[in-house]
Amino acid sequence: MERALRLIIFAIFVFLILKATTFGWNFWGDAVPSFKRIDSRLAQNLKDHVHRLAQGIGERSLFKYESLKEAEKYITGEFISFGYNVEFQEYKVEEKLVKNIIAKKLGSQDPEETIIIGAHYDTCFNPGADDNASGLAGLLELARYFSGKKTKQTIQFVAFVNEEPPFFKTEDMGSRVYAEAAKAQNNKIRAVIILESIGYYSSVFNSQRYPPLLGFFYPNRGNFIAVVGNLHSRNLARDITTGFRKSSWLSINTAVLPNFISGVDFSDHWSFWKEGYPAVMLTDTAFLRNPHYHKQSDTWEKLDYSYMAELVKGCREVLIQLDNRQ
Repeated sequence: MERALRLIIFAIFVFLILKATTFGWNFWGDAVPSFKRIDSRLAQNLKDHVHRLAQGIGERSLFKYESLKEAEKYITGEFISFGYNVEFQEYKVEEKLVKNIIAKKLGSQDPEETIIIGAHYDTCFNPGADDNASGLAGLLELARYFSGKKTKQTIQFVAFVNEEPPFFKTEDMGSRVYAEAAKAQNNKIRAVIILESIGYYSSVFNSQRYPPLLGFFYPNRGNFIAVVGNLHSRNLARDITTGFRKSSWLSINTAVLPNFISGVDFSDHWSFWKEGYPAVMLTDTAFLRNPHYHKQSDTWEKLDYSYMAELVKGCREVLIQLDNRQ
C-alpha cells in the first residue's frame, strides 16, 4: 500500500512538471516595439484575400467540391493578374479532379535551382481563415512582390490541395504528390518554406502552449512567428531566422526538433522531409495558440493583418537572401 501511494505521488508530480512545461517560461520574450511601422496596403491586401476565401467562399475541400473549385479559380486568377503563367499538377481523388496550383518565377542565372514557397488552400470542415487562408494570402502577396523582380534561382509559389484530414499524410495529399514527383524527376530543390496558419497573435499572459518540456525555452505570450524544422533542415531554419530578423520587428523563434515531437510535422513540409528535401514551416503554432483551430469560429475578423504584413515583409527578405546564397 505504501509503495503504491509513493508511485501515485510520483506520477502526479511528473504530470504536474510536464503540464507546467507546456506553458512558456520566458515571460519577457522579445518586446513588440511601441512605434512599429505598418504596411497598411499590404495588410489590406492580406485581409482582402482572407475575407474572400474564408467569408466569400467558406469551407473548401473535396467534400465541398464546388467551393474548392471556386478557391482554385480565385488563386489562379490572382497569379495570372500578377503576370504569371500558371501550371497545374492534376490528379484524381475519389473520382474528382484536384489540383496543385503553381506560379513559377524562372531564375536568370541558375534556373535549375529551385526555392519553393507553399501553402495549402483546403480547410478542415470550417471557414479556415487562419488555417489556412492566412498562409495562402501570404503566398499570394509574396508572388505579387516577386513578379516584378529578377531572381537568380527559380522561385515556385505553390498552392497545395488536400493537406487537411482525411488526406493528411496519405498519398492523396497535394504536397505529397508534388514532392514525390519532384524526387522522381531529380529536381534540385534547395529550400522549401511552408506558410501554415500565420494570422493569429496574442500578447495575453499564458496565451502560448507547447509540447511537454519545450515551454522552458520559449515565450509565454503568442505574439511571435515560429520557424519549425527537423534536424536535416536546421541550416535552412537558421538562415531564415537570421534573414528575417534583419528586416522585421516581428519576433521570430526557431524550433529544430526530431520528427517524433508532436506537431513538428503537421503541414506540407512533412511531404518534403519524406523525400529528403530541406523544408521548414512558418506558423503562428495553430492549435497551440489559436482557440478557433479547426472550428467554425476560425473566421476572418479574428486575425491580425498588421502582424501578417510584417511576416510577409520578413519573408521577402528571407527569399532574397536565399536567392543570393551560393
